[in-house]
Amino acid sequence: MSEKYKVINSTVPTFVTCTIIDWVDLLIRPAYTKILDDSLNHCIREKGLSVHGYVYMTSHIHLIVSSPEGTLPSIMRDFKKFTSKKLVEAIDTASESRKIWLLKKFAFSAARLKRGKDYKIWKDGFHPIILDTYVKVEQRLNYTHDNPVAAEYVYHERDWRNSSYAFYEDNNPNRSEVLVEPLW
Repeated sequence: MSEKYKVINSTVPTFVTCTIIDWVDLLIRPAYTKILDDSLNHCIREKGLSVHGYVYMTSHIHLIVSSPEGTLPSIMRDFKKFTSKKLVEAIDTASESRKIWLLKKFAFSAARLKRGKDYKIWKDGFHPIILDTYVKVEQRLNYTHDNPVAAEYVYHERDWRNSSYAFYEDNNPNRSEVLVEPLW
């Protein structure tokens, strides 16, 4: 693995990206993003994760996170493992018009790896980038919040629900589904 993708210091804010296999547009339903919200909040309360910024796009998520206990790699591993199971359950039980296609797609991805898993939703890794200066933090937070605008899903960052932008705009913890810990 490349040095640039290794977490060197989990206590420093780190920009991470988790991507759905083959960039499938999975995260388009509120039930699916709620699974991410609930899982991140669990990791915050129970595992010592600090979420400083986030955005859920349709095929990937960006997070700015840290872990005072220095366990970011294991937290991210557990987050992806848990959300994979819950997302498969949600696809299987919800009235999902793409149910058969999605389950076949994720089963095919798992079968290619031969790891004994039934479904693979997330690509391996989470591509951490240490944000060790104020300039890097500000740049990545702006990048994170601008993602839905750049993708032309919305005209302004405040209009994208699955983001920490409103939290920073209003400095109001009730404006985010995830328990955001401000960077400044």
